[in-house]
Amino acid sequence: MDVATSILPAFQAMPYATPAAVGGLVFSVFFINKFISNQKKGNPNLLPLPVVPGWPVIGNLLQLKEKKPHKTFLRWAETYGPIYSIKTGASTVIVLNSTEVAKEAMVTRYSSISTRKLSKALEVLTDNKSMVATSDYGDFHKMVKRYILTNVLGAGAQRRHRGHRDTLVENVSSQLLDHIKTNPQQAVDFREIFESELFGLSMKQALGKDMESLYVDELQANLSREEIFNVLVLDPMEGAIDVDWRDFFPYLRWIPNEGFEMKIKRMNFRRQSVMNALVQEQKKRIASGEEINCYIDYLLSEGKTTLTEKQIGMLVWETIIETSDTTMVTTEWAMYELAKNPKCQDRLYHEIQNVCGSEKLKEEHLSQLPYLNAVFHETIRKYSPAPIIPLRYAHEDTQIGGYYVPAGSEIAINIYGCNMDKKRWENPEEWKPERFLDGKYDPMDLHKTMAFGAGKRSCAGALQASLIASATIGRAVQEFEWRLKDGERENVDTVGLTTRKLQPLHVIIKTRNV
Repeated sequence: MDVATSILPAFQAMPYATPAAVGGLVFSVFFINKFISNQKKGNPNLLPLPVVPGWPVIGNLLQLKEKKPHKTFLRWAETYGPIYSIKTGASTVIVLNSTEVAKEAMVTRYSSISTRKLSKALEVLTDNKSMVATSDYGDFHKMVKRYILTNVLGAGAQRRHRGHRDTLVENVSSQLLDHIKTNPQQAVDFREIFESELFGLSMKQALGKDMESLYVDELQANLSREEIFNVLVLDPMEGAIDVDWRDFFPYLRWIPNEGFEMKIKRMNFRRQSVMNALVQEQKKRIASGEEINCYIDYLLSEGKTTLTEKQIGMLVWETIIETSDTTMVTTEWAMYELAKNPKCQDRLYHEIQNVCGSEKLKEEHLSQLPYLNAVFHETIRKYSPAPIIPLRYAHEDTQIGGYYVPAGSEIAINIYGCNMDKKRWENPEEWKPERFLDGKYDPMDLHKTMAFGAGKRSCAGALQASLIASATIGRAVQEFEWRLKDGERENVDTVGLTTRKLQPLHVIIKTRNV
């Protein structure tokens, strides 16, 4: 995903009253007058943006206190329309909640709003935009996107990495079968199995092999595979959505927030230390004459004159964290919905049987399985791994949806709002794969929803996400019957402003009578 996955700017609520008191009403008057002045500078033929009323100085921050901003934005869209303006401290944020205005921003007006706006945490964790997903559109972005498509995510690269995906599916199936043999009456933790296999696949694509342990000289410690996963994936995901209140009040940057700064710096140091150790280990392998089809080998060859060693480490890490998270989110929610909806599960099973017979489902079968394709797209519609695309920045005056957007505005594209729009989707809160079978969408179109973005910054990992998730879901239903354990139906809360399931999916499974 467009960070995808999964690395997002903080929109969470502000529990602090101190900044408002320190800021004072002087700042309030200044920013309100500035906003009005900017509106007047616009094209007189354009409409002024609807404004969601907020408080002096802090704007609408307190109204976002439930930490699910994408849901609040959707509620506001019902009152103020699909595009409106809010204030988050010192910043003006233009929120887009429909497919039409989102595509206009991402495609038609792209040249005016192609710059990224990152939180302080993301500036540190991405080494100031040294990644494909967070970099500004320019020579660096085009170069590193070409690298990742050529070696990891493009169609040709996906063919070369096919074996890793086949191994993942087989391993998931084998572990589920082992669980039934040893604990037939006990619920299985689907996430524990699938997340571990995804991490292994990401390591193979990035570094050529999975890692059971790693000695990290800078940490003076030998880390287990689980500890490596925590340092490279779970901890940065948590840090990416953490809030430094000074992001909203840059004029108060002089006020220390030492607890936050130390947490992010420690997290970043551990991440960099592990990546340094991994890169150095692969350099030794390459120097010995052993070459593998993996991203680190490619970058050390193709990018050795254009990238610094730190940038190479960041780009390799990007493929690990994005592969390990966003596809897991989609697949876990798909299995939740199928286990909850036996009729949908049966329909999918019979479709697979009609196409595959006694043969195991493979990627070659996916184009012949429209209902499986619909299950995938309906899941990313309802549970988009990135409910809000990382903020963009309007570096010049522009317009969206017939409204004037002044330079300096931040643009928040609410993917959740687009995919829950009642004008576009009938009963959008329902999980209903059949909606994708009415001939309205190209069955091979990976951008049926806004989950993969649009335009020049559309998600480079869309193809891989579809292949891994669809093959895993298909084989899981082909070989096992799924039902939720008691109480699991209500476990639908998510982590912060993401759609990552708060509680891992626990299901009762049994083998099919075939």
